[in-house]
Amino acid sequence: MVDLNCDMGEGFGIYSFAEDAEIMPFIDAANVACGFHASDPNTMRKTVELAKKHNVKVGSHPAYPDLVGFGRRPMKMHREEIKNLVMYQTGALKAYLDELNVPLNHIKPHGSLYGVSAKEEDVAQGIADAAEVFGVGIFGMVNTFHEKVYKERGVKFIAEFYSDLEYDETGYLVIAKGRNKHYPADLAVERCMRAIKENKVKTINDTDVDVGCETICVHSDTPNAIEILKALRKNISKNHIKESSSKKPNNKMPYIISDK
Repeated sequence: MVDLNCDMGEGFGIYSFAEDAEIMPFIDAANVACGFHASDPNTMRKTVELAKKHNVKVGSHPAYPDLVGFGRRPMKMHREEIKNLVMYQTGALKAYLDELNVPLNHIKPHGSLYGVSAKEEDVAQGIADAAEVFGVGIFGMVNTFHEKVYKERGVKFIAEFYSDLEYDETGYLVIAKGRNKHYPADLAVERCMRAIKENKVKTINDTDVDVGCETICVHSDTPNAIEILKALRKNISKNHIKESSSKKPNNKMPYIISDK
């Protein structure tokens, strides 16, 4: 089963950085920002309401407390601090979920918290500590401490592939500074189909690395996110790949920062 997920609710106040309302009908799972790298209480609630309307699963998208750096700057924190960080943000989101009778589906760390937890066991353990409290699984990358820690502890591990980001030769993501750029939809589909069928992706150095692909991320702030999502839906269906059952039948279809 392959899900399509998207990082959502990353606006703040009167500012909006993505077309969440237009994107939501095309995804299976929304990772909702919880206020530390983006979002605010009103945005969080609105995003949960939107997800419920479209029968989309909801997970928390916790981050380091770094609004200015959009959560992309790593911070030194002990395991218990990481647990509390994730619990605080996920708990805030869960308040809206409980009010609207929507279950918490998963946790997906954002930005540097995602990348550092792939490389540092204590950080992954702290995230797992929080996930155990909520009884949910965690999105992450294979062949990292995500997979090792979560599986060893019996926390559900959901292997994630990125449609609109490049990978380096070690299997980690290459994150460009600033906002995401346009990513060719045909290339995104080609990479995703290969990840689904072969668990491989071509790196920026033209070598292959192993990847997992139980869920595919399309970032909401990628300018052509809807184009990519539509193309993925079409190709997943055409290739008879089992999709998530979360959508109603009538619905629409280690970490590096580069200077690119």
